[in-house]
Amino acid sequence: MANSLHFAAALLVAATTVTGQNGSTIGSGPSAAGPTWNHADFESSPPIYPSPNATGLGWSDAFQQASAFVSQLTLEEKARLVTGTPGPCVGNIGAIERLGFNGLCLQDGPLAIREATYASVFPAGLSVAASWDRDLARQRGVDMGQEFRGKGAHVALGPVAGPLGRSGYGGRNWEGFSPDPFLTGELFGMTIEGMESAGVQSCAKHFIGNEQETQRNPSGGPNGGGVGGAVEGPIIQAVSSNIDDRTMHEAYLWPFQNAVHSGVSAVMCSYNRINGSYGCQNSKTLNGLLKDELGFQGFVMSDWAATHSGWPAAEAGLDMDMPGGISFVTASPSFFGGNITASVNNGSLPIERLDDMCRRIMTPYFRLGQNTNYPPIDAAVGGLNFFPVTNYLYNFTEGPANVDVRDDHAELIRELGAAGTVLLKNINNTLPLKTPANVGVFGNDAPDISIGLYFGGDPDVLNVGYDQGVLPVGGGSGTGRMTYVVPPLEAIKSKVFSYNSKALVQYGTNNTEIISNGIFGPLIYPTPPDVCLVFLKTWSTEGYDRSSLEVDWDGSAVVETVAASCPNTVVVTHSGGLNVLPFANNPNVTAILAAHLPGQEVGNSIVDILWGAVNPSGKLPYTIALNENDYSFADITNSTALLKTTDPNAWQSDFEERLLIDYRHFDYFNETVQYEFGYGLSYTTFSMGSASVARVGSGTISAAPANNTIAPGGNPALWDMLYTVSVSVSNTGSVAGATVPQLYLGLPQPANEDYTPVKVLRGFEKVTLQPGESQTVTFSLTRRDISYWDTFAQQWIIGSSSIGVLAGFSSRDIQTTTTFTPLASSSGSGSGSPSPAPYSSSSRGSGSPSPTPSSGYGGAGGYDDHAGPWHWSSSENHPSHWGPPAAKQ
Repeated sequence: MANSLHFAAALLVAATTVTGQNGSTIGSGPSAAGPTWNHADFESSPPIYPSPNATGLGWSDAFQQASAFVSQLTLEEKARLVTGTPGPCVGNIGAIERLGFNGLCLQDGPLAIREATYASVFPAGLSVAASWDRDLARQRGVDMGQEFRGKGAHVALGPVAGPLGRSGYGGRNWEGFSPDPFLTGELFGMTIEGMESAGVQSCAKHFIGNEQETQRNPSGGPNGGGVGGAVEGPIIQAVSSNIDDRTMHEAYLWPFQNAVHSGVSAVMCSYNRINGSYGCQNSKTLNGLLKDELGFQGFVMSDWAATHSGWPAAEAGLDMDMPGGISFVTASPSFFGGNITASVNNGSLPIERLDDMCRRIMTPYFRLGQNTNYPPIDAAVGGLNFFPVTNYLYNFTEGPANVDVRDDHAELIRELGAAGTVLLKNINNTLPLKTPANVGVFGNDAPDISIGLYFGGDPDVLNVGYDQGVLPVGGGSGTGRMTYVVPPLEAIKSKVFSYNSKALVQYGTNNTEIISNGIFGPLIYPTPPDVCLVFLKTWSTEGYDRSSLEVDWDGSAVVETVAASCPNTVVVTHSGGLNVLPFANNPNVTAILAAHLPGQEVGNSIVDILWGAVNPSGKLPYTIALNENDYSFADITNSTALLKTTDPNAWQSDFEERLLIDYRHFDYFNETVQYEFGYGLSYTTFSMGSASVARVGSGTISAAPANNTIAPGGNPALWDMLYTVSVSVSNTGSVAGATVPQLYLGLPQPANEDYTPVKVLRGFEKVTLQPGESQTVTFSLTRRDISYWDTFAQQWIIGSSSIGVLAGFSSRDIQTTTTFTPLASSSGSGSGSPSPAPYSSSSRGSGSPSPTPSSGYGGAGGYDDHAGPWHWSSSENHPSHWGPPAAKQ
């Protein structure tokens, strides 16, 4: 049974300095991830005012329509347009009937239209990342967009790149893609393009630094609340994610730059604080980074109840307050609404800023043609959302109830579910299964769901009885309301009986009984089965972080019990693969599949892999460390002392690891891992030839990009293709299959800066090959891909040293290396012979990158690299961790 004590344990994790393998430490000092961390430098975020006005760049026709519309609005109607209100959807903007505007319907979430009937539940972002497949990511976006549109939702609240996945303990990591910003950025952008091609506005969230659920909102105050239901007392502010400028740009902002470049309509600001300032009124991140530096032309909406002020938040860059009322379910009181009207009238908020907010909201609406023949809101959704009908202030155009929008999307869901499944272990070719006649199925993740098809909350905390049943997706606002689910047990029965009607499928799905009484004897006989399939899950959901990597509360004990008597045990695990650590090296566990969160076709997707209808091609989008403590370098901020604090500003999360998260940390400190980033087995084998580098175009490459007018996605020069890297990939096995060749770069280390990772992902492609077939794969490198963020110049800069090229099939299975030097030649190219050194290993999981980067692969260069000491000054005369301060307004 699920044990609610695990939730309590999650709240009592103490924040400590941890020493990892090879002496790597997290704490202050050079051994952390760079120069000594001075927390005082991160206690404030610089003011960036005024909020940049949208110009409609790239969306000029829609911008003109929006401008004409806004020019007709009264002040009260403008305030209505920027303020959420009770209605049938998760978020609602009231109608302005005299202008033919029926309002806006905003609906969760990143993998399904959450509160709807007859809608599909797609694989989670984590599964998309594990597929490493841009085409499937985009098609998933198209299919989801069609369903949102069919239900009358104008804005889909997804996809997710925050959390990025800084901590392996993050309870909401599964909603996003990967802790690698490049992989997340590519799939984030493809999802957005797919959704918006279907006529639905996408909303990139949560911006930014939203890397833990614990204390994500304030607690205390007159009514208590917050983490663990805090008692009444002083208001304790939300956790502050303290991030340096370079890390912000090269890690957490990176995927949002892809989103803006891909044409995202909206961005949702986050609950947490960033360097002391709340995400939804942080002028540096909203005005400075998003709207100015990235040229974002759409609108910023708050996360639900993430607004903490009226006109100050608007001036800082917030365009829309959701859900509107401070109490969620009522329209007033509100930080926006009538307060916006009053603020304009008393001069606190310039009418020009309010007009810009309105234009930003309306431009995507006109750009996607949502003003013409848009489907009405499905009449059934209002009964599923949290606003009482009696609280509605405006009329909402509703159509037929229970519209079926699923179409043929189950086919993609099944395909993507299999594509996002990673084969971690396969001793003696246990998989694919042939025609076993006695199949044992064990674990509480195998059967059908026992209580309902909607995972709204955490089962331990809310006691909804979820212990029994398969885990197709996670819970909270990122979940979906399923119309059906295909459990593994039923899919296995169907498969086995399709080839042998007299076969035996035996099963036990009560974890407590399995552990207490074993699996063999009068209930399971004859024994052992030809193969024992064990299905396990971990649970994570909105609002809660995990306290450990335990499997399904008691799942590791189930595996050990089954494997003790069954020498051919195959383990399939949901949600992530981190929970394989207790049994990964058990000799009787002959195969392991990390099935992630595949959606409603979960059983079919897994059976397709188990019996070989689909050759596994998924790759890990994160690292599975050797030990649980190895993740402590980027721990969740929490402790007993923090839970009892009376200091309003006590919750501080210093991102001291800087750029070294996930594989970047393990590679830099040369730590052994269980399964590395990018790893995944196949039922066939592949090889890779030498890498060749070619310059695109001609002429001298400058260290800094041309000073162009900012466009959506930032300086257009950053997206210029400068180089290509080509490798030949061959299927050397006997069956057809797909693989993912991966390109990593070793970028120069700026002198006296925080550590540059040994290598960073900068390219990947999904390639399907027949036996004996070869294909040349070409990776494109943009200026941004080969640059670092210079905190002094406040610019992307190409270093003077050579850049290492490392291509292979995982972060530690490097097949070929070479180098090129962009600033040394205008037309040079390079090639290299296959060589595992110095960045790969002949055996999985024990790569040997140098803990001290050598020149050309992270070593300090000369030309335009910083020679002076690192500046952390916050004075107006020197660059700070955010760069030069803004002029006072």
